[in-house]
Amino acid sequence: MILDNEIKAQLEQYLQLMEGEVHINLSVGADDVSRDMTALVEELAAMSPKIQVEKTTLDRTPSFSINRIGENTGITFAGIPLGHEFTSLVLALLQVSGRAPKVDQKLINQIKNIKGNYRFETYASLSCHNCPDVVQAFNVMSLLNPSITHTMIDGAAFKEEVESKNIMAVPTVHLNGEFFSSGRMSLEEILAKLGNTPDASEFANKDPFDVLIVGGGPAGASAAVYAARKGIRTGIVADRFGGQILDTLGIENFISVNYTEGPKLAASLEEHVKEYDVDIMNLQRARRIEKKDFIEVELENGAVLKSKTVILSTGARWRNAGVPGEEEFKNKGIAYCAHCDGPLFAGKHVAVIGGGNSGVEAAIDLAGIVKHVTLLARSVLRADPVLQDRVMSLPNVTIIQNAQIKEITGTDKVNGITYINCETNEEEHIELHGVFVQIGHVANTEWLEGTVELNKHGEIIIDKNGATNIPGVFAAGDCTDTPYKQIIVSMGSGAIAALGAFDYLIRH
Repeated sequence: MILDNEIKAQLEQYLQLMEGEVHINLSVGADDVSRDMTALVEELAAMSPKIQVEKTTLDRTPSFSINRIGENTGITFAGIPLGHEFTSLVLALLQVSGRAPKVDQKLINQIKNIKGNYRFETYASLSCHNCPDVVQAFNVMSLLNPSITHTMIDGAAFKEEVESKNIMAVPTVHLNGEFFSSGRMSLEEILAKLGNTPDASEFANKDPFDVLIVGGGPAGASAAVYAARKGIRTGIVADRFGGQILDTLGIENFISVNYTEGPKLAASLEEHVKEYDVDIMNLQRARRIEKKDFIEVELENGAVLKSKTVILSTGARWRNAGVPGEEEFKNKGIAYCAHCDGPLFAGKHVAVIGGGNSGVEAAIDLAGIVKHVTLLARSVLRADPVLQDRVMSLPNVTIIQNAQIKEITGTDKVNGITYINCETNEEEHIELHGVFVQIGHVANTEWLEGTVELNKHGEIIIDKNGATNIPGVFAAGDCTDTPYKQIIVSMGSGAIAALGAFDYLIRH
């Protein structure tokens, strides 16, 4: 039995929502994965009379495709879609059966209008919390357009294929056999990468806003809700709605919610904002702000948005190590998410750069997957004592403190790391297969230099009302000089900035 009783009980409820019959084509051999895949498919068929199974031969073995009767939808799973991909399996069954995907009609029309043949393959790991969004987006595209096919490939089940293609980060997507993208992408982002992007003309006739929010993370979403509830004209410009939390796995300190995951919280934030009359402009980045009669925000596509007040909530991003080899070997051994990419380094030697909580947590996670972890800290370990005790107890973790990284080495992929021992001033080199960079975050504020006042760390300086040095411009969240970078703090600061902006509107 592949599914435990609790999951089976939940799954049976979902399968009752199926509208029509689906046909599973199963391609298996005599290996362990094939046996488990056969057991899973048979369990699915036993739970619903609307699921029919037939053994056949597909491009990869083991794999199975999910189709309408008499019609190939192009949706294939090469590997067993459990773990984080279990939701992808459930949604594929429901959507192939006839239940409409929850996608805006505008996006549906864009997908249906795509011309040409597109064979997408997503290399994923079952522990990756970013992969399901990508898999589910391509599955929807396959379902809506007969010229598009999509296969999810579990890297652990197809190790030789993954290694032959030098895939060292997930999700990695190939299009017609060539590299297409790496990292989390929403359906909108995929379509934009295929050339379906709004140009400046779509923003030309927008009336000035009362409040324009730049950034769609927890701070921006909170600000949008608070502003919209005041009944004022509210807009939000987001590079990607959800921000950093889209790349966050477990969240256990969001008060009143014992446990959730970043993508789930991001979806809830967007759903909440859409309950109000907020003009959401997703996949747009700002490049300039200037105060005139209105405050003008110019986007990278050339459009200029006007507003009486602006709230900056652009968040932060992973800090790069900034050493030779890092840019060259990104996704070729350089990684930033131990949960996502760790399984690709099973049985290998990796290094983690960073002595704070993020670095130590990554080392602990990786120790259960890889052969050996070398943890390199710039000075001493700064992680919480409980984390330090845990990592020091692991037999396959070596801790090197006072290590200044000089270079990440390699040819076509990472093969080692060179560092300076700050105590002896000697240069040392470690041979390894991957490097995980975990050294904190940097504020997304470069585009504001010379306009909004920043501190030496590049953070926006704000007062108790979230106001910046420019009248009418407010800021909130991780891009500010607020000392604690936490989701709940960002949400609170977003509310403060929105209330501050509303008060400014009343007084001016």
